[in-house]
Amino acid sequence: MPITLTVPEGLLPPEVETQVFAELTHALLKVAGLDGNSFMTANVVGTVNVLPRRHVFAGGEPAAAAFIELKLPGVALATSESKQAFIEAATNAVERAAQGRIRREQIWTNIVYAADESWGIGGKAYSNAALVTAIQAAAG
Repeated sequence: MPITLTVPEGLLPPEVETQVFAELTHALLKVAGLDGNSFMTANVVGTVNVLPRRHVFAGGEPAAAAFIELKLPGVALATSESKQAFIEAATNAVERAAQGRIRREQIWTNIVYAADESWGIGGKAYSNAALVTAIQAAAG
């Protein structure tokens, strides 16, 4: 379940980038009720993209802004409450990590859903049902 965090240079201290990605991962697993699930934990992947300041925009102008994108299968974070919980936790994590270098209003989160049977892991296409089976099998 890829997470992409995009920020301009200087927003996050380099030593904090790994920490904030770990917090985003933990937030997803916690909100989904999957802390400790080996299948899910191994498949929360992603990147921290640090761009030149002149390449990050809000309102058409260069800005101190952060963008969090989460890609999920359709069965994940299926309720409004779970989406809100992830967005709040992710925003809090980035805001803390930026240590006052960004306003909360300049942190955007986007959750994107993949169509059923279009989720691939290790060369295997998973349906939503197959993902649920794999997650449940890893739970015990």
